[in-house]
Amino acid sequence: MEIKSAIDALGALAQEHRLTLFRLLVQAGEAGMNAGAIAEKLGVPNSSLSFHLAQLRVAGLITQERQHRSLIYRANYPAMNGLIDFLTENCCGGAECAPVATTKEQRKIA
Repeated sequence: MEIKSAIDALGALAQEHRLTLFRLLVQAGEAGMNAGAIAEKLGVPNSSLSFHLAQLRVAGLITQERQHRSLIYRANYPAMNGLIDFLTENCCGGAECAPVATTKEQRKIA
């Protein structure tokens, strides 16, 4: 990932509603969620939700797919993993250190 893409992604996530929205879509998995279900779950007005979804889409963190009359939103896992890889690329300056935790259980140990 290039630094510009990382800055865009981090900027998009640096807002409470967008971070919560992105985490919700990560939890939803490959099935994703339609805009109505997202708005209901988050309690965000449709106009605000559209703005936040657009910000995350422009940053490449989510995808949008039309299914009949609905728009389905999904987390872009390769982009998310790319951002994590970018942030941890030079972990500990090349010195021996603990690996990046990939599961909740590993994070509890670290």
